Amino acid sequence: MLFDSHAHLNSEKYTSDLDQVVSRIEEAGLAYVMDVGFDLESSLLAVSHAQTYPWCYAAVGCHPHDAKTMDEATLIMFKGLAKKPKVMAIGEIGLDYYYDHSEREVQRYWFRRQIQLALSIGKPIIIHDRDAHGDVLSILKEEEAFKTRVLLHCYSGSKEQAEQYVKLGATLSIAGPVTYKNAHKLLEVVKAIPIEHLLIETDAPYLTPEPFRGRRNEPAYVKYTAEKLAEIKGIPFEEAARKTAENAKKFFGIE
Repeated sequence: MLFDSHAHLNSEKYTSDLDQVVSRIEEAGLAYVMDVGFDLESSLLAVSHAQTYPWCYAAVGCHPHDAKTMDEATLIMFKGLAKKPKVMAIGEIGLDYYYDHSEREVQRYWFRRQIQLALSIGKPIIIHDRDAHGDVLSILKEEEAFKTRVLLHCYSGSKEQAEQYVKLGATLSIAGPVTYKNAHKLLEVVKAIPIEHLLIETDAPYLTPEPFRGRRNEPAYVKYTAEKLAEIKGIPFEEAARKTAENAKKFFGIE
């Protein structure tokens, strides 16, 4: 059992061959894929995919890159989408100070508003945090986000911060970079954090794991991250796959 807890089948990078990507997901035996929105259009597409494929579930939200496109009407639309069947979370939301595609104050405002939305409808949240660790954690605490379930997607922070998040009840998702030769910091995180607080993901089409690094990523490759996690933890692959899938089902509230 494998659960890719974060992918973007709604990406334009799959427009020309989504059917083949879906076939490879099914051939690889993935039990679940979470298709995660990053703006309104991609969120609508994720919801459509969740209705089309039995193994697909959706999250809806606005990525910090696209915060400049947000308004109250869009937030209301996200609220409506979040109530549809198989829409399990608000995300991905957060802050990105690496690219600054949207002004930081605008990012922070819509991060807060989307946390408030998730709390108001009882949905977990999927966090994007790049070079904004301090502000992300401060806002999560100020908005009392840990009253719902919080997932740090594609975790890239320190071991110490990971331990702090786990104490607050958060879950961390590990992506393809854990397979890279220079992933020393991430290896320490995986070693330190109990597997009960870990998920695996591809973030497809990005962050392709070894041995396919340099190509477009896709959910079928999540097994390579599971294999690396199993190696680090010193457990069988099947146990790592099963446990991270169980964790993801519990986090997202999938029966």
